[in-house]
Formats: sequence, C-alpha cells, structure tokens
Amino acid sequence: MNLRSNWKQRVQQLKLDAVTIYLAARDPRVPWYARVLALGVAGYLFSPIDLIPDWIPVFGYLDDMLIVPLGILLVIRITPQPIIDDCRERAAILLSEKIPHNRVAAICVITFWLSSGALCAAWVLHYHFHQ
Repeated sequence: MNLRSNWKQRVQQLKLDAVTIYLAARDPRVPWYARVLALGVAGYLFSPIDLIPDWIPVFGYLDDMLIVPLGILLVIRITPQPIIDDCRERAAILLSEKIPHNRVAAICVITFWLSSGALCAAWVLHYHFHQ
C-alpha cells in the first residue's frame, strides 16, 4: 500500500469516527460523561475557531492532529462497544449518501471572519492614526 492511499484511508476513517462520535453524543444509551466529551470533540472538530490558529507554522495544525484523534479515541474507548458499532454503521450510511452543503452555516462563518477582520483593521487604523 502506497503512502497516498494509506493517508486517504486514514482521512476516511477519521471522517467516519467523527460522525460516529457525533451520533454517539446524541444517543441516550451513552453515559453522560462520554456524551459531554463527544460533544466537546465534535464541537472542536467542526468549529471554525482553533485552540492554536492554523496560520501559526507547525503548531497550528499540531493541535488538530493531536487533540481531535485523541479525543475521538477516548470517546470510543469509554462508550460501550455495541453502541459504538451501531453508531459506526449509521455513520457509514450517512457518509455514503450525498450530504447537502449547509450554505447558511457557510455564510455565517464567512461573515464572522470577514467582520472580525474588518474590526481588527478598523482598530489598527484607529490606533495608528490617533496617537
């Protein structure tokens, strides 16, 4: 197996596991502490805000490459195996279907970042010209 197909397989597994823990977080059979952790990991994974911004060289992606997989692994370990198996099957079905893009969410995220950038630029310009 070459490096590219191995990498692609790992990315597909990460997608499957991410959807699996999202489904587990919504399953009432899962213990409360596993649900809270699953929601936290899924929220961090899908959040546009990172602990360490991605534009910081090396460290920007390091948090994504460590926190998310370790969080997913922990959720899978503390959740009863039959529930994980059920959620994994449902996740595979969901991922095999064409998932519609949520344009409203994309517009909200883009608007947030553009507004943040505009506010930062306005603050810098105000600070720079009013000294």
